[in-house]
Amino acid sequence: MGIEAENNINRASTLIFTYGTLKRGFSNHVLMQDLIKTGDAVFNGIYRTVDNYPLVCGPYRVPFLLNLPDATGSHRVTGELYAVSSQGLSRLDELEGTSRDHYERLPIRVEAADGGDAVFGVEAYYGHRSYAMEMWKRSGKRGYGVYGEKEAKGYVKRKDRPQNLSFLEQINVFVSSCSDT
Repeated sequence: MGIEAENNINRASTLIFTYGTLKRGFSNHVLMQDLIKTGDAVFNGIYRTVDNYPLVCGPYRVPFLLNLPDATGSHRVTGELYAVSSQGLSRLDELEGTSRDHYERLPIRVEAADGGDAVFGVEAYYGHRSYAMEMWKRSGKRGYGVYGEKEAKGYVKRKDRPQNLSFLEQINVFVSSCSDT
């Protein structure tokens, strides 16, 4: 993609900070690859949050960034930044279940991982507020700075999960169960 096309998408796009399975090398990155192929997303680089946030694993080792800035036990989270078109954003919202209260897309401040000024106008998919505090408690109030290979070990793809419960029901079962950590 040429400079001009990249600039065009950046003018009419939303900056999305990804921290989990949408990153390169993880199972849902195929969606980002498709969006890049169709001109609906551009990779902007490796970024990290300006503030500390809890990044935890929920049911099936699914990653959740919780909108509890500076919670004790949280970290600056490293991820990837993408400029995404409105059409691409619709596809991401569907994957993240924003209309079903799985995740909610909200502002976040990030900076380039190698330092630099904070970037504003960025959004991230946070675990929904309806269960965020319970998810944090269930994690033992310990978060990760990055969702990497080690943290993803045991991740179960959506198609391989039990189909008799909705994802929100699976989250509720997870947060109400005893911690295994």
